[in-house]
Amino acid sequence: MIKCWTPFVLETILLDPSGSSDYLGRLRTPRMFPLKDAEMGAFTFFASALPHDVCGSNGLPLTPNSIKILGRFQILKTIIHPRLCQYVDISRGKHERLVVVAEHCERSLEDLLREGKPVRYPSYLAPEVIAQGIFKTSDHVPSEKPLPSGPKSDVWSLGIILFELCVGRKLFQSLDISERLKFLLTLDCVDDTIIVLAEEHGCLDIIKELPETVIDLLKKCLTFHPSKRPTPDELMQDNVFSEVLPLYPPFIKPASLFSSSLRCADLTLPEDISQLCKDINSDYLAERSIEEVYYLWCLAGGDLEKELVNKEIIRSKPPICTLPNFLFEDGESFGQGRDRSSLLDDTTVTLSLCQLRNRLKDVGGEAFYPLLEDDQSNLPHSNSNNELSAAATLPLIIRERDTEYQLNRIILFDRLLKAYPYKKNQIWKEARIDIPPLMRGLTWAALLGVEGAIHAKYDAIDKDTPIPTDRQIEVDIPRCHQYDELLSSPEGHAKFRRVLKAWVVSHPDLVYWQGLDSLCAPFLYLNFNNEALAYACMSAFIPKYLYNFFLKDNSHVIQEYLTVFSQMIAFHDPELSNHLNEIGFIPDLYAIPWFLTMFTHVFPLHKIFHLWDTLLLGNSSFPFCIGVAILQQLRDRLLANGFNECILLFSDLPEIDIERCVRESINLFCWTPKSATYRQHAQPPKPTSDSSGVRSSTPYFPTECPDPPKTDLSRESIPLNDLKSEVSPRISAEDLIDLCELTVTGHFKTPTKKTKSSKPKLLVVDIRNSEDFVRGHISGSINIPFSSAFTAEGELTQGPYTAMLQSFKGKVIVIVGNVAKHTAEFAAHLVKMKYPRICILDGGINKIKPTGLLTVPSPQI
Repeated sequence: MIKCWTPFVLETILLDPSGSSDYLGRLRTPRMFPLKDAEMGAFTFFASALPHDVCGSNGLPLTPNSIKILGRFQILKTIIHPRLCQYVDISRGKHERLVVVAEHCERSLEDLLREGKPVRYPSYLAPEVIAQGIFKTSDHVPSEKPLPSGPKSDVWSLGIILFELCVGRKLFQSLDISERLKFLLTLDCVDDTIIVLAEEHGCLDIIKELPETVIDLLKKCLTFHPSKRPTPDELMQDNVFSEVLPLYPPFIKPASLFSSSLRCADLTLPEDISQLCKDINSDYLAERSIEEVYYLWCLAGGDLEKELVNKEIIRSKPPICTLPNFLFEDGESFGQGRDRSSLLDDTTVTLSLCQLRNRLKDVGGEAFYPLLEDDQSNLPHSNSNNELSAAATLPLIIRERDTEYQLNRIILFDRLLKAYPYKKNQIWKEARIDIPPLMRGLTWAALLGVEGAIHAKYDAIDKDTPIPTDRQIEVDIPRCHQYDELLSSPEGHAKFRRVLKAWVVSHPDLVYWQGLDSLCAPFLYLNFNNEALAYACMSAFIPKYLYNFFLKDNSHVIQEYLTVFSQMIAFHDPELSNHLNEIGFIPDLYAIPWFLTMFTHVFPLHKIFHLWDTLLLGNSSFPFCIGVAILQQLRDRLLANGFNECILLFSDLPEIDIERCVRESINLFCWTPKSATYRQHAQPPKPTSDSSGVRSSTPYFPTECPDPPKTDLSRESIPLNDLKSEVSPRISAEDLIDLCELTVTGHFKTPTKKTKSSKPKLLVVDIRNSEDFVRGHISGSINIPFSSAFTAEGELTQGPYTAMLQSFKGKVIVIVGNVAKHTAEFAAHLVKMKYPRICILDGGINKIKPTGLLTVPSPQI
């Protein structure tokens, strides 16, 4: 089978993005096909440069044409069919150079014609595409929508190809490009396009010998007016295809991962399974998708520009040879000969896979077909498993550049995602190690629990009717991660606009706040050709981590969030908390953009990807730990400076080591009692099958980590002013019982973890008077009465339990009493003395009394 490469589709996209996007935008395609016996090829061209002294209406430079093309090109990657070569990637180089990577077959239609030249694409353009010219827009001049083009334009191109095959020669070889285009436009004035073309090329005798069915097909394809030209579907009903169609069963696109259709609906197995085993290609790499092979090719040292230079497609001159002979003061230059290397050369260079295959030569076949058993090891298997085990301990940035490691991770995640949602727990388990960048978009969707017919839901949302928010969205988009070429393209802006508007329209109880565009950016970047999935991920992310943040009046939500964050700073770093409070540098001054955008307004996308890989594994309290980890990286500079210097420091945030930030965030999360970050305005917990209400205490997200449902021992809501008055966080009786590993009697059911000789996880300090303490107290607690705990200077009074309190410095210390004001003051004193991990028992000792856990010391005889 010969695959067709459709350059006319590429040119249609580049010349007319609007008309073709309506047609191609409906293509929702899953993963690309395997490489099989095809190869990858690359070709390059230049986009026309824009003048440097012209700006748009917003005062910013005009978007380069190469970036516009890069954005429009992305939709071509969604055109997937067994009989079409696939577009894989496009990259932007210097001086508006673009390099396109596509599936490449050495055998082509030209081989059938026994000619050695490449196809000259303008000859295949439909008249309506030529007539509209090169559609140019500027950012400051409104323009009308160009003439439509799409499937019917492709029918004309097909007719030209069939004509050439029938007569055995190329058309328009004696004419230059401009004359060819003029000739095509004059066909509007003739009665029979086929006869005119045949007479022009001296092949009328050949045409007359063709069967009537073939001539009729050519006439239908080469109908000048697109309104009278058939669509591809109508063309397939022609009699000439009646004998051919049974030989080519229709291609049925597999159901996408997130759809209401059964993914196994069209699954067929061969009758002879043994024959299937014999037919398995020993070239395992060829069975992987072209997208994966290209990604691995790049990791293995593949360089597109180097390949084109080696084939002399890209030629460079010494800089001195490019200088003009004469230069005016205004910048106009003369005497520069045109650089021939900038002219179009449509030669396709085959990308050699030898280096990649050599890199993967030690990878066994079993690595390409991993078993998805529940008890499988965390690491992928291969003949060099020891090397993979060593690679898993390396820094993340090194792992992401390791070809063999990424191959194993990509294959494993590909298999797991195909089994989603049934393998959701294993996806969580593997995501704890790392997420391969190539699979990040789908993996995030799985971690967020996206399911169902997301495309139907997205399509049903009205994204066209004007709404009051449109103006603010238009203002924000050109400022959102515009260093990224894809998001800064006009196509990226249009997608931003649709996804954001869809979210606003579908959430009438919420409003658009500045920062929502930054929140959308990671999802749109990862799902650029799947707006529905970007919207679904964003819609699942916001209620989990930013519940009610986008209310019209969100002040109470924000203030509670910032208060809890301030308590987290005091809990983990009391010295830093004391200093920031003394100079008046409160979270309200710097942390609102952090949390409102989940740090997307603070960090570039490549750092957000690594940060969110871990964030999505945690619950709604994990962002607090990220915030504290950022402060701790800036700790020395913050402690050494006053208010003004801190303001300047945060106005241009210094470089943050994101891998260290993630690592320290996980450690902080594991040290934080689950209820210490309780917020009454957080998303209500979803009911679970576990009636205990206590999550596993295994460190670092053993599986999906939801917030626990409310029980009688959970934390109670308190007024915001009372919460602000307390320096240290409260924890629930439920958490205290769990951490103390106590057994509960009566109707309270809390799981107990018995350990034989484990060290205490925390210290309980009972600040009631000694008489109350003797009547009943928590087992293992110490008594330091509040009335005599501190001296007039604020120092801790020396007593029988002072040494024990100091020995627990650095571990969790829970203050228990029967007066809330006293426990808060006692905790604040310890924070002033730089005791970390201080917290207060919510509800005091009265919350514990009904559980039957209070003990009374035995009378001494």
